[in-house]
Amino acid sequence: MNLSGIKLVVTDMDGTLLNSQSCVSDDFFQLFNELKKHDIHFVAASGRQYHSIIDKLAPIKDDITIIAENGGLTKKRHKELLITKLPDENIKELIPVLRKIDDAYSVLCGKNSAYIETRNESFIQMFSEYYNEYTIVDDLTEVNSDDFLKIAVYSFEGSEKKIYPYVKHYEGSLQVKISGNNWLDLSHMNANKGHALKYIQKSMNIKEEETLVFGDYNNDLEMLEHAHFSFAMENAHPNVIKAANYKTKSNNEKGVEFILEKLLYSKTK
Repeated sequence: MNLSGIKLVVTDMDGTLLNSQSCVSDDFFQLFNELKKHDIHFVAASGRQYHSIIDKLAPIKDDITIIAENGGLTKKRHKELLITKLPDENIKELIPVLRKIDDAYSVLCGKNSAYIETRNESFIQMFSEYYNEYTIVDDLTEVNSDDFLKIAVYSFEGSEKKIYPYVKHYEGSLQVKISGNNWLDLSHMNANKGHALKYIQKSMNIKEEETLVFGDYNNDLEMLEHAHFSFAMENAHPNVIKAANYKTKSNNEKGVEFILEKLLYSKTK
């Protein structure tokens, strides 16, 4: 495996760059400084809200590109590179359907804020880890003061068995993505990490052979397709392990950092 030609590094956050305590290691920030010296560009790609991602990567936020909301919003510094909105008619159709699911909590994800209509304290305590900016409203279908990127739905009992059966018939017209054990995302068909990565590669004139990608869950599958050096984490979903060309250590064993060290070593040989 020759990593010496890499110009672009892209990594998912939860279950990949972040450990199980949702923290980024000090080692990563040191490695990032070395990547920068070699003119290697870094992209953080997550289902998280933009504000949450820059909070996790605050020391380097002005030097990186961020793919937020599973590809709904792509930004570098304060410049918006790509936005893929979820049409209002989809929101008005989906929210009543989602309200009928027991133990399911809907998050309307806007560019400026997330919106929820539940007051459940257990959910809000968990949800605020992923959404720094949020507003509690009475009716999600009445919110009209933002650009909406997706609807994220959470179930404490699991997204695959509890939420997916109610929305799987939307596949083909919407992006229906199981993005975590408890999360499912509904968005525009073009709102995925792969579409956003392809846009970045084209704008920077970077090839798939010059791209290194890390992921662990189903919402990473599309972006793995756009990199020859696609890595699944040891802790990844079986679909991701099958799709990736390579495998690294788990997120708790600093699997991303392990490969970045190899990348930097290949640049100094």
